[in-house]
Amino acid sequence: MHKNQFSHCERILVNVRMATLDPAVGAPYGLLDSHILAICQGRIAKLLPRHEADLSDFDGEIIDGQGGWLTPGLIDSHTHLVYGGHRAREFEQRLLGKSYEEISRAGGGILSTVRATRGLSQEQLVVQARPRLEALLGEGVTTVEIKSGYGLTVADELKILRAAKALVAEYPVRVSTTLLAAHCVPPEFRSEPDRYVEVICQELLPQVVEEHLADAVDVFCETIAFTLQQSERIFAAARQAGLGIKVHAEQLSLSGGAALAAGFGAWSADHLEHLDEAGILALQASGTVATLLPGAFYFLQEHRKPPVGLLRHHGVPMALATDLNPGTSPLASLRLMLNMGCTLFGLTPEEALAGVTRNAAKALGQGDVLGTLHVGKQADLLLWDIEHPAQLAGEFGSLRPRQRIVRGEVVHASHG
Repeated sequence: MHKNQFSHCERILVNVRMATLDPAVGAPYGLLDSHILAICQGRIAKLLPRHEADLSDFDGEIIDGQGGWLTPGLIDSHTHLVYGGHRAREFEQRLLGKSYEEISRAGGGILSTVRATRGLSQEQLVVQARPRLEALLGEGVTTVEIKSGYGLTVADELKILRAAKALVAEYPVRVSTTLLAAHCVPPEFRSEPDRYVEVICQELLPQVVEEHLADAVDVFCETIAFTLQQSERIFAAARQAGLGIKVHAEQLSLSGGAALAAGFGAWSADHLEHLDEAGILALQASGTVATLLPGAFYFLQEHRKPPVGLLRHHGVPMALATDLNPGTSPLASLRLMLNMGCTLFGLTPEEALAGVTRNAAKALGQGDVLGTLHVGKQADLLLWDIEHPAQLAGEFGSLRPRQRIVRGEVVHASHG
């Protein structure tokens, strides 16, 4: 073997078992045993059987995995991580019998967080977001989606997205930002929701595009939020602006929002507890990812589960995410979602791990560059001291990655 086969590589991982999550490998978890992984310029350059790799002339860093497991970095593809205040009082109210809808219609819910968020500066929002982000990174998250949606004015929505972008400069993490100005109708437009939709499409969206503040646009298409017609207007504007499309849909009722978004080629449709088979077929036809959010299901003590069996039957890719937010899923743990996806929704551990790697990448429009261990993809990797990847879903609280590699560089999760 030519001794310069790794001449441009910075580091090589050896003595690891790889859960590549690549379906083309044809083994559970995409297992590759007795292979090495070489990193060049932040990307996976080579995956070779160990006996084919001549490292005698390699002068870069060799990382000995000591028999551990290597996985793609974890991806949290649905969070509301930047916000002000808390909603612990609503937790009490729900336990005393009030519903999510009752709390929302009484001025609580999303609007209470809107009031708290509007009162903070961009830097104050960053300060409050840091512990949440650090909790995710400590568990192995290397990419996180962050939505706006708690400002509901042009200035405040921009402030949230700028705060999300500011976090990128502080931490070794990829951040995908999503404009969710259509989270709920703000009090200023309570009697004129169509006018607010016009503000989103004609005033806010152009500024977001000009400043490159968002990768996608999301809409809460639901009885307490935005109608199909209003959602369609926002999706059309987003597509014209060249942004990805996501949707909160079928969480509280069968709204048809998932099928509508799928018609626009949406990256993902999220929640989906009330999704029917027609909606599933629409997702299948468009390649839209079904993002399941067991944290909200658990925290709201819901009983109707998303139709995992039908999604599986029709081959719709399923992602898992935290839905990290102050009111309905204040749970900064993607690893907990792995466990909940299995115990509450009936996913297998392999499906759950694919849901926070391969399918989560697709849910962010990044399936071609993230989510599996595959030559050419970004080298966002985790090295675990485990005996089997099912442990990542079957155990909670004690397992932390031994090593995090982001963009090919060994990093730590802490601030600074």
